[in-house]
Amino acid sequence: MKLSNLATGVSPSLTLQISAKAGKLKAEGVDVVSFGAGEPDFDTPKFISDTAKEALDKGITRYTDSSGTPALRKAVCDSILRKQGLMYNPPEIIISNGAKHSLSNAVRATVEPGDEVIIPAPYWLTYPELVKLSGGLPVYAETKHSNYKLTPEILRKYITPKTVGLFINNPCNPTGVVYSQKEIFALAAELEKHENIWIYSDEIYDQLSYGEKVVSIATYSDAIKRRTILINGVSKTYAMTGWRIGWSASEPAAAKAMGSIQSHATSNPNSMAQYATARALTDPKGDEFLAEMKTVFARRRAFMVDILKKSGHKIIEPEGAFYVMIDVTGYFGKQYKGRVINRAQDIAELLLDEEFVATVPCESFGASDFVRLSYACNEAQIEKGLKRIDNFLSKI
Repeated sequence: MKLSNLATGVSPSLTLQISAKAGKLKAEGVDVVSFGAGEPDFDTPKFISDTAKEALDKGITRYTDSSGTPALRKAVCDSILRKQGLMYNPPEIIISNGAKHSLSNAVRATVEPGDEVIIPAPYWLTYPELVKLSGGLPVYAETKHSNYKLTPEILRKYITPKTVGLFINNPCNPTGVVYSQKEIFALAAELEKHENIWIYSDEIYDQLSYGEKVVSIATYSDAIKRRTILINGVSKTYAMTGWRIGWSASEPAAAKAMGSIQSHATSNPNSMAQYATARALTDPKGDEFLAEMKTVFARRRAFMVDILKKSGHKIIEPEGAFYVMIDVTGYFGKQYKGRVINRAQDIAELLLDEEFVATVPCESFGASDFVRLSYACNEAQIEKGLKRIDNFLSKI
């Protein structure tokens, strides 16, 4: 039987494949150090979990509005206003099954076959696949010569009459770079000259910056705000990855379109998770948890970076999120037990098979010279895993 060209043209998530293999080894009793996880290793705060239980006890187990409960949409508006100073109304908020779902809604609502969408590289591996699913054409803007940040000069090179969208991920997965206000506003100034380009502003890591305050591109001007679809959620901020609650904030017509798409695709997000998320966004305990988690991540970041530098690794030093990228090109062309190493995926596969260390090869992230390590694990695991990596690399 025939499958659609759209379906066969989409690549599966390499991150999830690595995580699945590492999980299988752990289930078999193998001592695996996993640097692959794209999620905090903290439990969801108890007050949030208790609120979900309260929802069950109250019988909040039925369909909600397809675009989210009024209480949660209002809580999201208040949160964005408090953190970014941006004013949105509840009808402009669409609550979805995680930020990835919100991104999917945004692309589906704005991209048609043949349209071009600019994606700064390195990028989160899902962006190009979402564009392909709408029949669009991903256009990769290389940033390795500009400290892995998109600049107005680079952006101009890739804008064509077919360009309808641009992804901005701040802080960035996988690099961890953070755009300063000056840098993000320089991009906004350039984008004001191009009235037909949507900005998909993925701000899922906006509360995990270890120096520079993250400023949304939508704060630049009313014109830019109207063309920005802001994406966020609670997965990273409150250790709620499995709860699957994210949202988009946009001008009314885009919000209405995304809401219509979602109403046919999924009905509504989980009712109990929405109830608990509203509490997460409004209770001061949420900010207290975030501050504690951020302090731990900052310490782990410094710990991992220090060890990698002392070992002589060439890395991209992160300013946000919870990842470090290691350049492994120095091992390309060499052999290990008769196997020629030609790419980062070879390194990642050998590390998992030989040393039981899970890393993420970054070919699918537009950074084929690197493997990505997450420091969403404790310092003992970080130290053990990095020793294993160095032990393996010393044998090549």
